[in-house]
Amino acid sequence: MSAPDETQVTKIFAEYAASIRFSALPADVQERTRFLVLDLAGNMLRGRVDAESSAPLLAAARAMGVSGGNHVVFGEASRWTPAGAALLNGAFAHSLDFDDTHAAGTLHPGAPVIPAAFAAGEIVGAKGEDVLAAIVAGYEVTNRLSLALPGGEHYARGFHPTATCGCFGAAVAAARVFGLDTAAIEDAIGIALSQSAGSLAFLNNGAWTKRFQVGWASMSGLSAALLAREGFRGAGQALEGRIGFFKAYAPNPTPARAVQDLGTQFELMETAVKPYPSCRYGHASVDAALMLRAELGLKPEEVERVTMGLPAAGMRLVGDPVAYKQNPQNVVDGQFSGPFVVANALAYGHFGWDSYEKLQDPTLRALMPKIFTEFDPEIEAEFPANMSGKVTLVARGQTFVKKVVVPKGEPSNFLTEAELRQKFHALSDAVLGADQASRLADAIVGLDKAPDVHTVMRLAVPAQVSRMAGE
Repeated sequence: MSAPDETQVTKIFAEYAASIRFSALPADVQERTRFLVLDLAGNMLRGRVDAESSAPLLAAARAMGVSGGNHVVFGEASRWTPAGAALLNGAFAHSLDFDDTHAAGTLHPGAPVIPAAFAAGEIVGAKGEDVLAAIVAGYEVTNRLSLALPGGEHYARGFHPTATCGCFGAAVAAARVFGLDTAAIEDAIGIALSQSAGSLAFLNNGAWTKRFQVGWASMSGLSAALLAREGFRGAGQALEGRIGFFKAYAPNPTPARAVQDLGTQFELMETAVKPYPSCRYGHASVDAALMLRAELGLKPEEVERVTMGLPAAGMRLVGDPVAYKQNPQNVVDGQFSGPFVVANALAYGHFGWDSYEKLQDPTLRALMPKIFTEFDPEIEAEFPANMSGKVTLVARGQTFVKKVVVPKGEPSNFLTEAELRQKFHALSDAVLGADQASRLADAIVGLDKAPDVHTVMRLAVPAQVSRMAGE
């Protein structure tokens, strides 16, 4: 097999997206794609209702004039324009930090890609199988771009790859739904280059910009595809060029990695689903803490000290500075606090979205100062293949150690359909009611048979809303 041509990455991606057909994909890829859509749908529904950022975002979106259309926003009673739907669904999908993750790319591909594909599908009344094919193409582009940067070096420059790479994935997905040819999809990628943005500065103060910039990436990708559909010219060699994405956004990119084994090896299949609504770098430690609690019959007051062993990237996001992480003051702080998520596991034996109601819980407040984080070379050696973690716990005068290499939800330890449906209902029933949520779940799992994506989207509109934010 010849080496990938790194001087033609944009064109290769465009050719791939233009030609992809859902029915021709391997059966496991087809099933996993539908499951990933189901997982994101639950996130969008509950993100619209519970995220504290949703009310001001909705108000601003109305002020921008993107309401009053015919498009569906998950969990929202009113209809929106295509741009508004992509923006809001993308932001809501990422608002709980409970959406899917790609470990090696250090990003969340579904949140920017799936809303753009759905918005494009509603514009043209696309078949479910065409929307699904577009989603696969969008995942491949998003994940592979981050691998080629690579994501860690992109992070080190302060970029948020879910938004920067996701903008291109969203553009490709929307363009595929529109049925654009190779040249037009190249234009869409070139237009997306002008909009690729996303900063890690939200970590400074628990800002809501992380959610917003992912929704903006989805909307930007949709806009790029619409412009290309109308014949608008995009920048050439947008990804691999001398002043293209790779060289502008990372110090040592490897463009050929982006298209290596494209079409035969699916990075979508390397995407994990989160069992816990927080930064993925803390999940292995949550798994370990839950195991130790169950094995020891441990009570929170028995815990003397806990040390979370993390990789360097995990330390940056959930471990450092430890004094700040031991004292989360809001949901975003909690999502990126190793001590908070592990304290919940040790104290209550679970960690779910409703755990954020316990930010000031006295039991957790007593535990968190006992939970420390440290860089662990053994855990670093597992990265980026695995987002592993180690918990060293001192209790009852003894030391107990638990290492988790592959956290629950990773591709080799993926959730079953029953577990995915359980997570979906835990998020969605409060918004839609159990009966309508069940019908939506069934429709998404059978999305490839839908003659028009509208028939599925309508099930995401609540008949009667009692908990809505921003009304």
